[in-house]
Amino acid sequence: MSIDIIPLLLFWIGIYYIVTVSLNMEFGYAGIPNFGKAFSVIIGAIAVGGILNRLLIYYYGIKGDFITASTYATANINDLIAKEPLVGLFILLLAILIAVIIGLIAGALFILPSAKLKEDYLGITLLAISESLFLLCTYNLKIIGGYYGTSAPDILAFMPGNYRTWIFAGIVLFIAFLCYLFFEKLLNTPFGRSLRAMRENEDVLKAYGRNIMFLRMKTVAIGSAVGAIAGVLYTLYTVNIVANAFTRAEWAFFPFLMLLLGGKGNNRGVFLGVVLYVLIKVFLDVYKYNLKFILHIPFEPVWLAYMIFGTLMILILYFKPRGIIPERPIFTIPIKKKFKKNL
Repeated sequence: MSIDIIPLLLFWIGIYYIVTVSLNMEFGYAGIPNFGKAFSVIIGAIAVGGILNRLLIYYYGIKGDFITASTYATANINDLIAKEPLVGLFILLLAILIAVIIGLIAGALFILPSAKLKEDYLGITLLAISESLFLLCTYNLKIIGGYYGTSAPDILAFMPGNYRTWIFAGIVLFIAFLCYLFFEKLLNTPFGRSLRAMRENEDVLKAYGRNIMFLRMKTVAIGSAVGAIAGVLYTLYTVNIVANAFTRAEWAFFPFLMLLLGGKGNNRGVFLGVVLYVLIKVFLDVYKYNLKFILHIPFEPVWLAYMIFGTLMILILYFKPRGIIPERPIFTIPIKKKFKKNL
C-alpha cells in the first residue's frame, strides 16, 4: 500500500468520526435510531452548493442557469483564494457556520413529525424523511445541481496538488478533534445523563418532569448540526457536489456499523470503530481485484465490501453487541464518595 494513501486514510477517519460521533449522541446515548443520518450530511452539501454558491453568484453578478453560474462563481473565488489564502479560510468558516445554523433548524424539524413515535417507527420515519430529501436533491437541479452536480469552492486553491490532501486531512482531523472535545464535555453533563435515562426508560424520565419530545428534538438538532459539518468538509474536499454521493448506505448504514463495532455510548469506542472500518474499506478498495482473482469471486468485486460489512454487522450484533470498548457506567462525585465510605 503506497504512502500516498495515508492522507486519504486520515481524511476519511476524520470525516466518518464527525458523522459517527454525532450519531453516537443520538443513538448511543439517547437511543434514537436515526437511520436517516444521511439527512444531516446532505444539509452540509446544501449549505455549500445551495446557499454559499448562490451568495457567490449574487456577489459576482453572474447570470444564467444555476449550474453554469455556479461554475463561473467558484472559478472566480478560486482565483481570489489562489492570491489571498485567508479568503479560503473565510469560505470554510462561513460554510461551516451556515451548515450548523441550517443543521440545527432542519434537525429539529426533521424529527418533529416523529418525535413521539416508538423506536422502530421512529427509525423508519427518519429514514423515509432522509430519503425524500435525497431524492429531492437528486432530481431537482435547482438545489445542488441534482444528478448533474455542480462545482464547489476550492479553499486550498493556493496549495500545490501534492500537498492538498495532506493539508485537508489535517483540517478535517482538527475539526474532528474539536467535535470529540465538544461531545466529551456535553455528554458528561446532566444533559448527557438525561439522554442515557431516556434511552433506558422514558417513563422514569417523564416521572421526573422531563419533556421527552423536546429532549429528542434538541438531541437530533445538535447531531444534525455536527453531521452537516462533515457534509461541508466532504463537499469542499471534492470541490464538486453530486447528490448521488449522499446515499443512505454511505452516510447512515456504515456509521451505524462503525458505532456498533467500536462500542456505542462512548466516544473513544467510536474512534476505534471508525479507524477499523476505514482500514478495511481502503484495503478492499485497493486490493478488490486481487481478492477476486484469488478467491475466484463470480461477481464484480465492488459488491464484496457490501457483503463483508453486512456480514460484519450481523456478527457484531450476535457476538459483541456492546462493541469492542463497552460503555462504562456513570459514577458522579457523590456516588464515588459513597462507594469509598462503604469500602
